[in-house]
Formats: sequence, C-alpha cells, structure tokens
Amino acid sequence: MTRRDSLRHFSTFLAGSPVLSAWQEPDRSLGIDDMLNVFDFDSACKRRITREAYDYISGGAEDEFTLRRNRSAFGKITFRPRMLVDVSKLDMSIELFGSKSDMPVFIAPTGTHGRANPSGEPSTAKGAGEAGTIMGISSSSSYPLNEIVKSATRPVWFQLYAGPDGPGTRDRVQRAVDLGCKAILFTIDAPYFPHRERDLRNRLVRPEVQREVNARRRRPDEESATYGLPARFTSTLTWKFFGEVAGYAKVPVLAKGVLTAADARLAVENGAAGIVVSNHGGRYLDGDPATIEMLPEIVAAVGSRVPVLMDGGIRRGTDVLKALALGAKAVFVGRPPLWGLGAFGQPGVTRVMKLLQTELALAMGLAGVPNLAAIKPDLVAVDPR
Repeated sequence: MTRRDSLRHFSTFLAGSPVLSAWQEPDRSLGIDDMLNVFDFDSACKRRITREAYDYISGGAEDEFTLRRNRSAFGKITFRPRMLVDVSKLDMSIELFGSKSDMPVFIAPTGTHGRANPSGEPSTAKGAGEAGTIMGISSSSSYPLNEIVKSATRPVWFQLYAGPDGPGTRDRVQRAVDLGCKAILFTIDAPYFPHRERDLRNRLVRPEVQREVNARRRRPDEESATYGLPARFTSTLTWKFFGEVAGYAKVPVLAKGVLTAADARLAVENGAAGIVVSNHGGRYLDGDPATIEMLPEIVAAVGSRVPVLMDGGIRRGTDVLKALALGAKAVFVGRPPLWGLGAFGQPGVTRVMKLLQTELALAMGLAGVPNLAAIKPDLVAVDPR
C-alpha cells in the first residue's frame, strides 16, 4: 500500500468517527487525482479561494431554504432498476438545437468565473471542450464574450439578461449570435436584485468587467422604485417581450427560470424553443420549490412540443439520471464546474464534468438503461411525503 493509499484509508476512517469527523487533510495536500466526486472539489475550492469568492459561488438568497431543498428533494426519488439488460455498450451522446454533446450534462451560465480563478470563463470554456459538452455563457461574465467564444471548442449558448432597453437587448442578442452562440437562454426569473446575505455581509464588490456590463444595461433616467427596490428594465417585462426576442433571434430561444406548468405553456405560446426548469440555484426567490419537484408538472404541460431541461442541486450522476427519467432532455450544473475551476483551474472543470459523466454511465449501466432513449418515467419512484 502506497503512502497516498494509506492517507486515503485513514481519511475514510476519520470521516466516520464521531469524535474526529471534522478532520481534514492539510491545505493543498490532495491533488486533482484525489478528487473522487463533486463534493471533494467543493471542499478543495473552499480552501483555495477567498471566503468572499466562495460565498458568492456557493451561497443563496436569504435563509437559503431553496438552496438546500434543491439538494434534499433528490433524496425522495428512488430507482426501479431492470436486470439482465444488455448494457455492454452505453451511449449518452445527445444533440439539442443543433448542438452536439457527449453527455446530457451541460455547464450552466454562471457569473464572474474570475472570482474562482483569474483565468475565468475562457478556462471554463476550454474545460467544457475537453469534457465534450456545451457551455452556457453568462451575461455577467468576467471576460468579454468574444474572448470566451474564442476559447471554446464545443458549442456555447448565451444567457440573456434583458436590457437596458428593447433595442439594447436586440443588439446583445445579435452580437451573441454573430459570435457563434448556438442558442439564447433568456433568463426570466430576475426582475429585481435579490438579498444574498452572505454577499451583503461580505460587502462584496462587483468586478470591474461586471460593473461595466451592468452600467450599460441601466437606463439613464433610472429612478428608485417603490419600497426602496431599485428600478430595473426587467421588472417591466411581460411574455410579449419574450415573444419579440424569440421572433427576431436567429437561433433557438429558451425560457430559463420556469417553475410552473402555466408559465411553461405561456413560454411555448410565445415562441420558446425550449424550457429550462430553474430557480436560479436558490439565488433569487427564497421559498421556491426544488426544480426536480416541478419538473414532471412542466414536462406534462408542454408534452412533446419543446424540449425541457433542468438545473438546480445536481451533484451526482444519479441525480442526472433521476432528472432524465422525470422528463428532462438534459441538465445544467452551475456550482460544480466553478468549484473545479477554483480548486484546479481548467483541469478541474474538465475533471468535474468527466466525473459526472462516469457516474451517469455507471448509474445507467446498473439501472439497465443502455442509452438515453431507454430512460423512461417508470425507472424512478417519487416519495410523495
């Protein structure tokens, strides 16, 4: 047994000890090959970046109820695996909206990757390419969009926050399309800025690039809204505006932030090419349900008219399989790639996504589903309590 194996076995023993369960390896004692799952990257990232940056990445709004529920809801879903199925050849490749991916696990659009690592979104894009998957690029990125797209070797989609006005929104959509973004993820769940109390206590300052982007979104005559809430262009929007964007965009426009069947139907009626069931990772309205809880209702509402995707709380390949069984065509992961980026840079992003791919392949093999088409709703049972 090598010294590294000895340390790993010793760590496993201590983790189960009621007395020494808080013991951790010394900072930087573990390398990327020692990261066995997403949670290992979380711990490593927490040790290697500032507290302010970690809280920004990992925190949620107010009491963080929704943040916790996104995870706990997966525990109410169990598998009903089938046996003696030929699973010797597994295939999880997928094509959506003309974009091909080696797996139905994409990188979600999240802001300011430069907080996790100075190399920021270009490194994330390279990591996504190495993992063979799609990356969503946030409107609030640390790097200009053209630099991120230039670093990508696989398809990228652009996440849109509308503003500063109608023409400004159209210009930003057109620029993203001209740069090669294959789809627009129109985020519809952020009419006001939320209270993320970790960030408020840390007196978090927006990075320079993000401040410049946000300044360009503001209207010159912006005034304070009622009850002390800052006025935002997004607070005036209705489904009519979504339809206008879907009408002039030259690529598919997905509605990101849907949590009810009613809104899913309205999204389709107003030109949405797809739905992303999302509660913004628990970062906006605290008290939202878990996305996995709302997924079946939304899938039933839209039927086969448009694909439904999902994000929120996914940390294991088994989580991905549960979401696919409940009707999602693919899922996004947000925090895990950022933990990988913060802990190890671009190689960390790649390894996080590869770990999720391997875990999903194992779950599919053990559940008796050799490919995505074989994943059906009867693969899972949901505890109604």
